[in-house]
Amino acid sequence: MTRDLRESRLDRLYESFTRINTKEEAASFLSDLCTFRELEDMAQRLAAAGMLKQGENYMKIASAVGISTATISRVSRALNYGTGGYEMMLERLSEEEA
Repeated sequence: MTRDLRESRLDRLYESFTRINTKEEAASFLSDLCTFRELEDMAQRLAAAGMLKQGENYMKIASAVGISTATISRVSRALNYGTGGYEMMLERLSEEEA
């Protein structure tokens, strides 16, 4: 697969997320797109990111969320050196919960 084709497919996927208007639409699309395990993995990573932002330690997160410390480390790297996606989404979720 050429890089252009791969990037085009990714662009279309990213664009599809911008077209989601409700939680129900998101659930419907993601349920069709991903396996339950993939959705659960993403939900666990988001939960771990939130706990890391709150200053929780790896062992407490691993126990509470049910993921390995290696996965928590990956989430931590993304929080510290990534593109800001976790930060953005955690901030938006926090604003809505307030």
